[in-house]
Amino acid sequence: MLTLEHAYVFAGLVFAAYAVLGARDGDNARRYWNALFWALVAAMFLLGSHVSELTNGAMALALLLVGGLGFLGQGHRESTNRPARAASAAHRGNMLFVPALIVPATAVIGTLLAKHVSFVDPKQATIISLAIGVVFAWIAAAVWLRPPLFAPLQEGRRLMNTISGAAILPQMLAALGAVFAVAGVGRAVGSLLTHSIPLTEPVSVVAIYCVGMALFTIIMGNAFAAFPVMTAAVGLPLIVHKFGGNPAIMSAIGMLSGFCGTLVTPMAANFNIVPAALLDLDRNAVIRAQIPTALLLLLANMLLMYVLVFRYGPHLP
Repeated sequence: MLTLEHAYVFAGLVFAAYAVLGARDGDNARRYWNALFWALVAAMFLLGSHVSELTNGAMALALLLVGGLGFLGQGHRESTNRPARAASAAHRGNMLFVPALIVPATAVIGTLLAKHVSFVDPKQATIISLAIGVVFAWIAAAVWLRPPLFAPLQEGRRLMNTISGAAILPQMLAALGAVFAVAGVGRAVGSLLTHSIPLTEPVSVVAIYCVGMALFTIIMGNAFAAFPVMTAAVGLPLIVHKFGGNPAIMSAIGMLSGFCGTLVTPMAANFNIVPAALLDLDRNAVIRAQIPTALLLLLANMLLMYVLVFRYGPHLP
């Protein structure tokens, strides 16, 4: 049976290849730091389930040190020249998107079919199907485009080096949200808010919840990480239990409020920093363009929640 461990092994082997190829990149003056970084990522995927939590924590700290202290660099070696790629793109047109579309299509189909087959763990069907989709897309692109043997790995390594340490930031922040939830940060924040801000009216509670979701998302870079904190602090005890709000509506609009914070934080690297790096833009260009939209959406979410969450009571009609 295919399990999550098989997907981890596949990802680990890919990152291990990035480490080996990165160490051989003579165009990158910091190639050994890059090789160490991706080797650590590979080790966490390949060995994480077989070593102690202390060892995993040490590897995570090493990743933060190497990536956070600016030790990573970029090479300029490309597997094919740009004129050749431009000619290939002009010849094939939008059909070049087919390999990329194979990945999500396989993930969706695999998730829907997982309960009908016996060789895929149904609990992890989406991630396993996503990994399978990557393999299918890789094979399809290799057969169709016939690139040099190591071109897919070389170009993948070059892309990851462009993104740099921001590539693993979403995973780190999601883990931080789980740690905050276990540590009781939500209860602590709720206690602080109730003692410092008069939360006696529904409108003030809604405003604090929505703004808090946005602010915690700005700090943590992930609305999913902010959600358990603010819901435990304000959402459940005040909006739902004290004022009788609908938890489904509160959760949906609360997450949308968190996403407003995603638009304006560099911590949401996959949304705001990675596109700027890939397009060679100013680091904060994407964030500056999104600030007006984020503020308008946050105000709209606050209004929607106040109008809807109490109207329908604790259960949907």
